[in-house]
Amino acid sequence: MGRRDRGHLTALPGATEVGGGTAELLADADRDGSWQLLVNGTPQSHVDLTDPTYLEFEYVRRMGHVLDLVAEPGRSLDVVHLGGGALTLPRYVAVTRPGSAQRVMELDEALTELVRRELPLPRNARIRVRGIDARAGLAALPDASADVVLVDVFAGARTPAHLTTVEFATDVARVLRPGGTTAWNVSDGPPLRFARAEAATLRAVFGHVALLAEPGTLRGRRFGNTVAVASAAELPIAGLTRRCAGDPMPSRVVSGAELDRFVGQAAPVSDAVAEPSPPPPAGIFD
Repeated sequence: MGRRDRGHLTALPGATEVGGGTAELLADADRDGSWQLLVNGTPQSHVDLTDPTYLEFEYVRRMGHVLDLVAEPGRSLDVVHLGGGALTLPRYVAVTRPGSAQRVMELDEALTELVRRELPLPRNARIRVRGIDARAGLAALPDASADVVLVDVFAGARTPAHLTTVEFATDVARVLRPGGTTAWNVSDGPPLRFARAEAATLRAVFGHVALLAEPGTLRGRRFGNTVAVASAAELPIAGLTRRCAGDPMPSRVVSGAELDRFVGQAAPVSDAVAEPSPPPPAGIFD
């Protein structure tokens, strides 16, 4: 879920009914061959068909930095994407890491059909999409079968509760190979209770956790997207810091003692008490 000024977007005629409601594809007048996907009016994805390495949404760019730094450049990876949308990051991996095997869990099969029809995938991309709930799809994967697990799932504009918990994070850890990395899109606003709890949840399972976000979001000044990164191995903090600082919308990396202070007394979330992420403020996508 990302923000984008609609003044430079032109819709295809009509909207399409999909499992989650109404989907629209809007042509980006500022970039030839680029499209934005909206579901029920909420921006879900941005895709540049001529250059899949271009990542418009800030939080997606931060996830791209994680993908770039988890292994040496160009090395193929086994990547699991929980949440598909317009398949922006699967396209990115297919181009930047040729030969990568990618599995996508996207419950909305009608949405996937629309995306495949109107926004063709890069040639030779090894991307397999299953029409299944993200957690159920993850549970069906073998132990130690992925290098990276990305979590970016929304029902409407909120992350479902069952994808926010220690039990879910534990299954992510099971699927990751030793040293593998997971990155979660965490959407929250002041006072950041959800983001703090998600950081605590990941720290209950993984030895190394960091948050990547725009400074105003981290200070609780505005609603936004934080990328939470976790691994049993050391994270590439220095590389992430350089890349995030150099983005068009610079962001910060929070780890170590600074992350301790951010989490404070927040407790990890269990299945028994989990709630969806907070809804975004009215008008944020207008």
